[in-house]
Amino acid sequence: MTKTFKRTTVTAALIYANGPIHIGHIAGCYLPADIYVRYLRATGQDVKFISGTDEHGVPITIKAKKEGVTPQEVVDKYYKIIKDSFEEFGISFDIYSRTSNQVHHEMSQDIFKRIYDKGQFTEETTEQYYDEKAKTFLADRYIVGTCPKCGNESAYGDQCERCGSTLSPTELINPRSALSGEPPIMKATKNWYLPLDAMQPMLEKYIESHPEWKTNVLGQVKSWLNDGLKPRAMTRDLDWGIKVPLPDTEGKVMYVWFDAPIGYISMTKELTDQWELYWKDPETRLVNFIGKDNIVFHCLIFPAMCMADGRFIVADNVPANEFMNLEGDKISTSRNWAVWLHEYLREFEGKQDVLRYVLAASAPETKDSDFTWADFQTRNNSELVGIFGNFVNRAVVLTEKNFESKVPKQGELTEFDQQTLATLQELPSKIADSIANYRFREALALTMDVARLGNKYLADTEPWKVIKTDPERTATILNIGLQIAANLSILCEPFMPFTSEKLRKILNVESLQWSEAGRADLLSEGQAITNIGLLFEKIEDATVAAQVQKLEDAKRQNLLAGKEVPAIKEEVKYDDFAKMDIRIGTIVAAEKVAKSKKLLKLTINDGLKERIILSGIGEHFQAENIVGQQVTFLANLAPRPMMGMTSEGMVLMAEDKDGSLSFIQPDKQIWNGGIVA
Repeated sequence: MTKTFKRTTVTAALIYANGPIHIGHIAGCYLPADIYVRYLRATGQDVKFISGTDEHGVPITIKAKKEGVTPQEVVDKYYKIIKDSFEEFGISFDIYSRTSNQVHHEMSQDIFKRIYDKGQFTEETTEQYYDEKAKTFLADRYIVGTCPKCGNESAYGDQCERCGSTLSPTELINPRSALSGEPPIMKATKNWYLPLDAMQPMLEKYIESHPEWKTNVLGQVKSWLNDGLKPRAMTRDLDWGIKVPLPDTEGKVMYVWFDAPIGYISMTKELTDQWELYWKDPETRLVNFIGKDNIVFHCLIFPAMCMADGRFIVADNVPANEFMNLEGDKISTSRNWAVWLHEYLREFEGKQDVLRYVLAASAPETKDSDFTWADFQTRNNSELVGIFGNFVNRAVVLTEKNFESKVPKQGELTEFDQQTLATLQELPSKIADSIANYRFREALALTMDVARLGNKYLADTEPWKVIKTDPERTATILNIGLQIAANLSILCEPFMPFTSEKLRKILNVESLQWSEAGRADLLSEGQAITNIGLLFEKIEDATVAAQVQKLEDAKRQNLLAGKEVPAIKEEVKYDDFAKMDIRIGTIVAAEKVAKSKKLLKLTINDGLKERIILSGIGEHFQAENIVGQQVTFLANLAPRPMMGMTSEGMVLMAEDKDGSLSFIQPDKQIWNGGIVA
């Protein structure tokens, strides 16, 4: 029997405040969580939606070092960018806070001290990686090396971002310090460990009590349990973080994965004086929305912490999503291979729901998925414009034209009308069941079925024709069409809240409850409707092409960033160099060489005569644009037959980092034939 709860606490993963958020973050946990919370609110349930920024991770200090600022300046900057982006995108947190707040420090230290006082921690002196050059112990993220599972040479000491594996620093092959680049040494240090090995039986019992969890979640958790859990250090040798509340622990802070999930609790305390109801009452359901890289922390470590403390509930479900890729490649913040939310909101003003729809429709619920701009355009134009928007627009415009923008009377129903309304009545419960069981893609598809139902109903009944002979029948048809639209305003709200709001304005309804969905009398006869414009607009090819080009430019910049200056060739004697006759000349004519993409035929005045040089620069220069330019050329290169002509020399070029070519020219006009000495 499914357990019933009085209230629900919903959390969405705390993101590191070291950069903006991208569509991978949104699709991974924030949009699914928002859909779920909006549904719970619509059904009148008591729910609190909690999230914020994680501001104590090593990625923060790495970012600060890279930007030449303090860690506090980094988190202040990105907290605002992230929070503003979420608000504009319609992620409806009850609170979006941060782990740098004092209430969080106090809560984390209280929980740590309680677990310590209960004797739940083990104190161990172990050998940890130490950077002799930087003179500091290295946290997991300050150690990089080769992943033992996928061979990624840039894996971190706690996780491989390529394959998603959770690691420990000693598992890395050829480890090196992210601070100095030097191989670290092992040095003794004391830390406090959570004995996950001793806690494994109770964790196994907890996991086994939730067979309903998603297969991707259970698969990863059971793999860890099958391998056997090991004690994990809950403290680190760092300066940035929450201080360990024990004597003689200078220079030690809490492990970020100890303090971060406590943020859910401390942020709830910031939100309400009734916070304990949402974290200590067994009649509260806790649901943690995360991405797959956080599964082990939320399904094993955080529950173990709560069990060790003894005061807090553990998650009833952890509906983690897999990764969303971008144009066939893994999203990467370091490579700028991402669609950044704050940039999308600026470049696609007013189109929050288009992205919400596309991400929900292709969400990586049980396996990785791929976002492409072509799919984005197709879903908008074919589904949102062509189905959803088209249906609503037809119903509204026909009512405006034939019934003075007032809901017409619903008369006698035909068998087809009754079948349509029966189908409408069935869909809300199906959508609700899918959302309640975290099948959001399925729920969205069912919601679109309501729009499809409306489209088909109007197409089959053809009110634009019927009006000519039977106005009363037309009134019934359009009444039913508008009732379906009113149902859509309820059912689409968890997915597309901005569209729902606009649709309610069109229909002149302030609010409708989820419990009313499925009814055919949501709008009253004579109720005014207002045509305030289309719900969705087509996205043109040029708009999408610009976004694809933006990604290609990012990829190009990444390739250039990794490009190194070529090594110097083997040395030559001066006498060898002195044999080369390098001169300045002027291009007096230029033309493409037939049947060649690269070759240009250059006629160069060398001060003595006009010579022909065939140069492979045709992909870099237009022939007509280079006439009159002075160039540097090798004058005594042996003539070479090419393409039925003879080339008398070689134009010298400089190749830039991106492969583009430039002429080597004097900084002032030089007489033709001038020697380069």
